[in-house]
Amino acid sequence: MSDEQTGGKSHMSDAAIRIEGLRKTYRGGKGQPEKHALKGIDLTVPRGSVFGLLGPNGAGKSTLINILAGLVVKSAGSVSIWGFDQDQHPRQSRAAIGVMPQELNLDPFFTPRGALEVQAGLYGVPKSQRRSDEILELVGLSDKAEAYARTLSGGMRRRLLLAKALVHHPKILVLDEPTAGVDIELRQMLWTNVRKLNEQGMTIILTTHYLEEAQEMCDEIAIINHGEKIAQDSTANLLGRMDSRTMVIVPDNPVTKLPATEGVEAALRDDGSLVLQYQGNQTSAEQVLEAVRAVGIRIRDVRTEEADLEDVFLALTSSRAEEPADDQDQPRRGMHRVKL
Repeated sequence: MSDEQTGGKSHMSDAAIRIEGLRKTYRGGKGQPEKHALKGIDLTVPRGSVFGLLGPNGAGKSTLINILAGLVVKSAGSVSIWGFDQDQHPRQSRAAIGVMPQELNLDPFFTPRGALEVQAGLYGVPKSQRRSDEILELVGLSDKAEAYARTLSGGMRRRLLLAKALVHHPKILVLDEPTAGVDIELRQMLWTNVRKLNEQGMTIILTTHYLEEAQEMCDEIAIINHGEKIAQDSTANLLGRMDSRTMVIVPDNPVTKLPATEGVEAALRDDGSLVLQYQGNQTSAEQVLEAVRAVGIRIRDVRTEEADLEDVFLALTSSRAEEPADDQDQPRRGMHRVKL
């Protein structure tokens, strides 16, 4: 097959997915205004990465994923999957991506092996190239290969969704809220499999509301809110954007006076420890310690608490919110500042 037939440029790109100016507008019904689900998003997913796509409910994540999967038609912009333009080479672009959906959309009358065989047939995978039993073993369903899907537990059904996404040997695997409502054992099994697939060269795109998972798993993260991309960077760099620092001191004597110095907030916890918050780009740790000693506090122990991805996420999405969100969408601490 020639380069022209296969899209030609796929081997020249270092991006698994490249999105430029992506827009999706839904017509309003019964006098309602149009809904702009995506507002000109530019996004590049590096090949071989574990990429996090994060955002609050209604941010546009599902719309974006459905466009990638070919289930929703975009309003404007361009989408390239594994070097294949979605408009010019729709068949090749769809074949390059597998999606594990959030919804448990399984036929209850198929066995896991039967479901994989049907899925492979729909993608045109020749019987000689199908590896249903290998995939079932990968997801831990070998002993349920001939059981009806309706008899499987919720966790087993999620495993089957992952298996179905892998039948056509995709270059890119999209996991849409894969661990929502699952137990610890299934979650560990899923992440073990994801790491194994990534080590074999598969690009992984993950959407999740469990931000500790994204922080642990993802090399790079994009955050979208109200249909716009508000941040994209390596996980380490995103965490580095938080310049708020927290120092926790266990005093060796009762604290009768709190340190008072510019740029530092001090408070006592119920356990008697002293908590000091400050901005790392304005105040050094040594200055904080000097302020503690100045009020006669002797230090038995000291530790720091670093910002995590949840801090970054809440600070970014809250600062861009069009309307006040509920309590869980507000920053947990009062001093978070993000460098945008």
